[in-house]
Amino acid sequence: MSDARQLVDKLWNFCHLLRDDGVSTIDYTEQLTYLLFLKMAHERETRPLNPEKIVPKDCSWQRLLDSDGDQLEVTYRHILETLAKESGTLGVIFRKAQNKIQDPAKLKKLITDFIDKENWSAAGVDIKGDAYEGLLAKGAEDVKSGAGQYFTPRALIAAIVDVIQPTAKDTVHDPACGTGGFLLEAYEYAASAKNLSPSDREHLRDNFVSGIELVDSTARLAAMNMLLHGMGTPNGPSAIEVRDGLTADSGKRYSVVLANPPFGTKSS
Repeated sequence: MSDARQLVDKLWNFCHLLRDDGVSTIDYTEQLTYLLFLKMAHERETRPLNPEKIVPKDCSWQRLLDSDGDQLEVTYRHILETLAKESGTLGVIFRKAQNKIQDPAKLKKLITDFIDKENWSAAGVDIKGDAYEGLLAKGAEDVKSGAGQYFTPRALIAAIVDVIQPTAKDTVHDPACGTGGFLLEAYEYAASAKNLSPSDREHLRDNFVSGIELVDSTARLAAMNMLLHGMGTPNGPSAIEVRDGLTADSGKRYSVVLANPPFGTKSS
């Protein structure tokens, strides 16, 4: 069994314990998104080389580790409400964030036994990215959650991207991106090319993809999906905008547009 598969199964098994408390599949994935982001921010801030501060001190992962019981709930709620006011990737991921895990003991167990024990920054992009994609796929399989409408089958996405053949010189846009499947597949296709220059790799990381998603909860999943796969930075601008994709786009132009229902086009 792959490392990514083991990680998905480990995190997913805990979801069953929360269902008795009324925590849906999509709610659970959202909570994982918040906690994974905070843990990775902590790892970046405490690494020995080039430490990077991403969240305010009063929103640190350590505060969650140091809290228990009712105080943990209060601390967690404060962190979510504070980060929701930030801009960029932070603001998209934590926009209108709420704690859906009402049992402090289960929240503590998720933090200490499942998230904290993994070094997410050390895990390769393939492992943590594939693990997160695996969770999104499992969420889409849950008919009751309604998440399937935001998750296009990956085989279909791969076939469309293979026809379009995006390159590292392109700018790829999805005006209704869901959890970001088209953007991710286009990125992986372009990044697999041989002899990419440093400027190509910088473009792939920072400016290659952009997407629009109307639903806050889905936009945060897309933003985290991009981040875990190596696109963008935690404290930089987000590739995902939260708004109606049918409204005017300020004259922006893209060389590739991918969208669901299955549609793709590339400018000549």
